[in-house]
Amino acid sequence: MTTEHILAESASPTRTLGDEEALLTGMLQHYTPSGAERALSEWLCARLSADALRLEVDAVGNFIAELPATIETPEPPIVLLGHLDTVPGNIPVRREDGRLYGRGAVDAKGSLAAFIAAVLGLAASAAPRCRPVIVVGAVEEEAATSRGARAVLARWRPAYTIIGEPSGADALTLGYKGRLLVSYRVERPAAHTARPEESACARGVAFWQAAQQMAADWNASHAAPKGSASYFAALMPSLRAINSGSDGFTDWCALEIGYRLPPGYDSPMLEAWLTQQARADGAQVTCRGAEVAYQGPRHGPLVSAFVRAMRAEGMVPAFKLKTGTSDMNVVAPVWNCPILAYGPGDSSLDHTPNEHIDLAEYHLAISVLGHALAELVSAPAHKGDRR
Repeated sequence: MTTEHILAESASPTRTLGDEEALLTGMLQHYTPSGAERALSEWLCARLSADALRLEVDAVGNFIAELPATIETPEPPIVLLGHLDTVPGNIPVRREDGRLYGRGAVDAKGSLAAFIAAVLGLAASAAPRCRPVIVVGAVEEEAATSRGARAVLARWRPAYTIIGEPSGADALTLGYKGRLLVSYRVERPAAHTARPEESACARGVAFWQAAQQMAADWNASHAAPKGSASYFAALMPSLRAINSGSDGFTDWCALEIGYRLPPGYDSPMLEAWLTQQARADGAQVTCRGAEVAYQGPRHGPLVSAFVRAMRAEGMVPAFKLKTGTSDMNVVAPVWNCPILAYGPGDSSLDHTPNEHIDLAEYHLAISVLGHALAELVSAPAHKGDRR
């Protein structure tokens, strides 16, 4: 892949808790809504230029750091895939009562900073490494494009992949739901409100109600029993926006609908149903941003390494399934290797005005990552490791 610049390797200094916090603070001080990540990639390359990493900013703006293997014929790499971008809404960076506030502190600069800090700790160790470790700070994860993740799909064939998203330091995320974004628009000749013709707005509302009912019917037949797991197994539509207007001759109504799709759901069938419903209204729909759901197993060498690492820190490991999406949806079907998501932070703070991370948990997650990576880089993959 074409790169814009590569910085030379050099020796890694001893890292401290202050270094780890300064790294995350500096990352948060770069406001990086999707499409504005390049300055942070370049800052990370400059900041880490004294460490034993091969650094680059690739053609789409991804930050990439590689810690090479120490043997001549290395095993396939471990890829730590985080992201640089955030949703809009700049939050002033401040430290208060052991918490660090800022946009992206949880989603997902906290995870990416933990990746970098753990890999720097691994670099400082004298232990041999049979495989390289690659950290990617991807662009446009928060956008429907996932441009950064898609740009590296063909670049590596990883042995293991860790996605940088908040799970909490004591938990692993094993799956994410799929997604479909839908734009609906209907137009009707302008008519006096005293006349009986159905308005464009009424048709738009009826379309949304039909979408809700279709999902409810499907869930009644297919979804899991009531409980937390039912949300992951359910088809979940949400009305994101509704707008209407008129130029005096034509009235219009436009809807934006987002679907969260369960594992195994037939997305083309849903698109066909939506198109048929819209045509019956004399409307149009456009579907985009489709991603299939992914759910991995609770066993295998990757999960086991993290479970042992958490227990070494005195924690009881937990497992989560998320109703949102991440770059796991993009890379898991292609890389076809053991994969999970891990990172510090409370995901209920994602995208909120109060986004912050507990610094003690951040340091704990770095320690867990360090233990897990040390185990994974020292042992060759078994034949059954690829799923």
